[in-house]
Amino acid sequence: MTALPYSRLARSAGVGVGTFLLFGVVTGLIPNPLYVRMVGRTPADYLFLVATAAFAAGFVYQRSLTDDPIGDRYAAGGIVGGFLAFGCPICNAVLLALFSSSALMTYFDPLRPALGAVSVAAFGGLLYYQRRRCEACGR
Repeated sequence: MTALPYSRLARSAGVGVGTFLLFGVVTGLIPNPLYVRMVGRTPADYLFLVATAAFAAGFVYQRSLTDDPIGDRYAAGGIVGGFLAFGCPICNAVLLALFSSSALMTYFDPLRPALGAVSVAAFGGLLYYQRRRCEACGR
C-alpha cells in the first residue's frame, strides 16, 4: 500500500466522474447529439446514475486500502444492474436482441426502479462489508 492518499482519492474520483459521464452520455441522460433516448428521463434515472457512479468511486477507494480486496464480481454486477436501471430499455442492443421492444416496454421497463433499488442496496451492502473487513479504513 505505497500509494499516497491523494492519488487514491484522485483515482476514485476519476472513476466516479468517468462512470457518470460515460453512462450518462451512452444512456442519453446527459443530452448529446450522438445518442437519442427513446423513453422519458425520470428523477429516478438520475438518482440511479449518481448512485452507481458514487458507489463505483467508493468501491475503488476502499479497494485501494486493503492488501486483500474482495467483491470485484459483486461490484461489476452492481454496475451492470445500475446501468440497466437507468438505461433506456429499448435502446439497449443486448436486451433488444434477446427480447422484443414491446416485451421490454411491457415487462422490463416497470421493473427498472426495483432493479435500481436492488442494485443500490447490493452495492451499499458490499461497501459496508468491505469497510468492516478493512483494517486501514479506521472503522
